[in-house]
Amino acid sequence: MNKYYLHILALIGVLGISTAYAEEGKSKQVLIAPGVVSVEVMHNGKPVVIQRKQEKKNQIVEFYRATGRGKIQPMKPFSPHVIETIGELELIDYIKRHSDGDDSLIIIDSRTQDWIRLSGMIPGAVSIPFTEFKSSESTMEIMEDQFDVLVGDTYDFSNAKTLVMYCNGNWCGQSPTAINKLLKMGYPAAKIKYYRGGMQSWSALGLTVVDP
Repeated sequence: MNKYYLHILALIGVLGISTAYAEEGKSKQVLIAPGVVSVEVMHNGKPVVIQRKQEKKNQIVEFYRATGRGKIQPMKPFSPHVIETIGELELIDYIKRHSDGDDSLIIIDSRTQDWIRLSGMIPGAVSIPFTEFKSSESTMEIMEDQFDVLVGDTYDFSNAKTLVMYCNGNWCGQSPTAINKLLKMGYPAAKIKYYRGGMQSWSALGLTVVDP
């Protein structure tokens, strides 16, 4: 059994899914992972089911069909800092953990509001536009008020939240801009996760999107 398949099995266990398994005779369902049809999470205090569109002819939304936007982001754009780049299954795991009460992490949509209004959000995420990280003063306020960083003569990151950040896709620089500012402020690289595929990859897989 290869390492990738073992990882998927472990992830399914972490997601804690019970009734969301594919039933006998429904093998043609569009799955999230082997045997996993859907995952229920909370978004703004309301339950939301994350699943892929079940219509076989469903296509990526027109908004994300344009191929001429932005610049391609490297897989690891934060050198010499080591930031973990994650995919959809890892992101769903983080969303599920947070939904189940893990307040040590936060899912962040780094896009500006215009983008969010046009294409929606990933369930479980909160909006903190990358523009809020432009100045050191505003970044410090966000770290103190939302990321549990103790601000004084020096920053205390011992209880800082794990940040799972995304924007439009691998051509979008909004999350990388915010992450680079946080790194310059001393935020621990080990506590930042980068979903490089962003909304474009999420939408391309037909995964659930919520209105802002």
